[in-house]
Amino acid sequence: MTEQRALIIDNQPTPAASGRSTPDTNPYTGEVFTTVAAAAESDVTAAVDAAERAGRDWADTSPSRRRDILWRAADTLASRAEQAIELMATETGATAGWAGFNAELGAAMLREAAASATRPIGEVLATDAPGVMSLSVREPAGVVAAFAPWNAPLILGCRAIAAPLAAGNTVVLKASEKAPVASGLFIAEALIDAGLPPGVLNVISNDPADAADVAATLVGDRRVRRVNFTGSTMAGRRIAALAAESLTPAVLELGGKNALLVLDDADLDYAARAVTFSAYFNSGQICMSADRVVAHRSIAAELTERIAARAANLSCGDPGDPANALGPLIDTDAAARVASLVDGAVRQGAALAAGGGTPDGACYPATVVTGVTEDMPLHNEEIFGPVCTVLPVDSDAEAVALANASPYGLTAGVLTENLSRGWEVARGLRTGIVHVNDQSIDDEPQAPFGGVKDSGHGRFGGRHGIEAFSETRWITLRGRHKQFPI
Repeated sequence: MTEQRALIIDNQPTPAASGRSTPDTNPYTGEVFTTVAAAAESDVTAAVDAAERAGRDWADTSPSRRRDILWRAADTLASRAEQAIELMATETGATAGWAGFNAELGAAMLREAAASATRPIGEVLATDAPGVMSLSVREPAGVVAAFAPWNAPLILGCRAIAAPLAAGNTVVLKASEKAPVASGLFIAEALIDAGLPPGVLNVISNDPADAADVAATLVGDRRVRRVNFTGSTMAGRRIAALAAESLTPAVLELGGKNALLVLDDADLDYAARAVTFSAYFNSGQICMSADRVVAHRSIAAELTERIAARAANLSCGDPGDPANALGPLIDTDAAARVASLVDGAVRQGAALAAGGGTPDGACYPATVVTGVTEDMPLHNEEIFGPVCTVLPVDSDAEAVALANASPYGLTAGVLTENLSRGWEVARGLRTGIVHVNDQSIDDEPQAPFGGVKDSGHGRFGGRHGIEAFSETRWITLRGRHKQFPI
């Protein structure tokens, strides 16, 4: 892929008005594999113009037609899985397993949205007024500003647009600067090929230096009536503040400092396999990745040995080589940051059970750290790399308290052979998602997905997505004239 990629406005490839472009770089080789248009404020406004023009017709499009288009788009995306695998390996350093899962779940996001398009959109309310029918009706909100991240570009790019489109909104999607093709352009092409009318979905890409201005222009446009953002907590705060200026509701799915609680009755082989998956899949670059393994002291040492043994066997390198379980991090800066967190903890007294060391370009090995204390940045910051810390505790109550001692609250896992015990522990965790006898990473398009505290607010999935991207109106129908007191 060497050609320059344009913006997509009104279903047409559209260069940036300035003619500027920006490189899209392979994180493993460091080479530029394509360039994309670098949008400025005028391009954002043009995209919103297109979405606004298309809004009424799309809102009036029958639910079954919206359903059919989304379903065809899902089939189209699924049929392009091999292209997606190649694209994500080149653009984000993803291994085939993660990229294939992205294509599969991205298509499922579109299918769930398709099913939502024909669900009931209101209800008849009880009323004390004689001869009156009182209705609660859901209607499209209008133009939605959607932001897609790079780490799960097909999953989260599809999630950014699927429910808004199903609800009858039009969308301007700002693709990630680090994966503009996979998180935006590739998805939009599938929808256009499925018959999506012009202007219903518009995609903008931009140079990283212009990100703040582009986001401010998009969210600040008063025609934008919903904001849909997935990304870091720091960026989410800025987006939320921009949306608040226009009183625009925003759904935010942000960072996580997720804990996997391993109780003293857990199957340790299963626990080690669960930790390996949740800490190292996609090199730990998943919002649900388990940074913290909170283990009962009686089993912590043995569990650490088992995790370290598995970590030592995970090779990191070319994501196109199936022998490598881990690909590179998204860039060399990300790898350097992860290494700095680990090295800093070791200097403060923590110990390496596996991994660590100097990154090889953007590659960093699967790493296990013990002896981490609460004053270390490694303990408090979202790592977003292939690193887990093992934290011993003496009771279930202490495990819950330690897991909750974080400003984040996205997801968690509880490993135990006693489901009743797991239920009690899960009820005590302050996260939006908990998986008992499973690890922290899971997603289903019909489930209410989202976090609490610094992990965001609002929910995606099923009816929750439709509710988030529509307006509820109260309408009454009176069959006879009312008597007024004056």
